[in-house]
Amino acid sequence: MFWVLFLLSAWAVAGLSCLRLCLAAVRAAAVAPHGVAREHALTLYEAAFLSGGPRRVADLTLVSMARQRRLLLAHTGWATVVDPCGRDDMERSVIGAIGPGGQSRIAPLRSTAAGAEAIRGLADRLVGAGLAAPDGGADGVAAGVRRVRVAAVAVCALGAAALALPLPANQPRPLIALWFALPLALTLGCLAITRMEVHPYSRWASPAGQRLIGALVRQADGTADDRTYLTSVAVRGVHAIGEPDLRAAFAHREKYAGDHWERRA
Repeated sequence: MFWVLFLLSAWAVAGLSCLRLCLAAVRAAAVAPHGVAREHALTLYEAAFLSGGPRRVADLTLVSMARQRRLLLAHTGWATVVDPCGRDDMERSVIGAIGPGGQSRIAPLRSTAAGAEAIRGLADRLVGAGLAAPDGGADGVAAGVRRVRVAAVAVCALGAAALALPLPANQPRPLIALWFALPLALTLGCLAITRMEVHPYSRWASPAGQRLIGALVRQADGTADDRTYLTSVAVRGVHAIGEPDLRAAFAHREKYAGDHWERRA
């Protein structure tokens, strides 16, 4: 009867993860958009944060400065300051993260700039306006969906482990598999309902923020002007960059370790 312990564990994992996802969905639906949220016109920095968080804001700032020839982003993964006078708090944060030498590797620059006070202030304003999820969506729908997916895999693993145990002849394995199919059906059903009702999931944006991002994308006229280009970067990230050299600058995935650089595999 050891398999019953595996079954109870499967039910516990599935039930807890689905409960947390349901609570997250209820909290998200209960957040009534503020008046400012309904009438708010997103800036590019705000759209970047709601779409991809602090790192997306740092990426947008780097791309914007590079297109204005005030920052040089080399395909080798280095950033060089051309104009040391930032035009807003975000640009000044990026220039400060580069340092007095005027040059920095892009990988640590992005991480440092993402933690700047200017971006934290932007996040606080968006949360206060009801557009961003508090605490980076740690208990939001997107995180809940990830937990349910992990729970579904865990149920399958527990079921496989139970079926691998020696069983008495009077306990058919198909019946045991059917018992484990119940918590699996719970997790898969929860995922299916969430996808129909809440998709797309966002770690950073509240439902009101997601609606504003959708409106911003629809308002883009599809021309090749700078505003539309930067809107694509804000919403889609560096994958929307068309210039090969500029994309290559963000393709480096180095990890700073102590005083030396290690390239990730």
